Amino acid sequence: MAGQLKRSFSDLQEDIVLMRALRDMNMPKFVYEDVPLFTGLITDLFPGVVADRVGYETLNGHIVDVLERRGCKHSDDDLFYK
Repeated sequence: MAGQLKRSFSDLQEDIVLMRALRDMNMPKFVYEDVPLFTGLITDLFPGVVADRVGYETLNGHIVDVLERRGCKHSDDDLFYK
């Protein structure tokens, strides 16, 4: 995954590529309560490195539209990571 990220984003520093690969590959496997622990571990392994999450604004907008039409609640306010 790190190799694919590096090929796709060749301008990124290698530590950011590795951090993103570790985070993006492992984060979906955790239950909600484990996210702060994993985030802390990543921060300890890569002190001072900030790797912004990839945004999917168009997709997120469509998802919010569908949820609102169906009367569902949605919010990122309770998330520990962004």
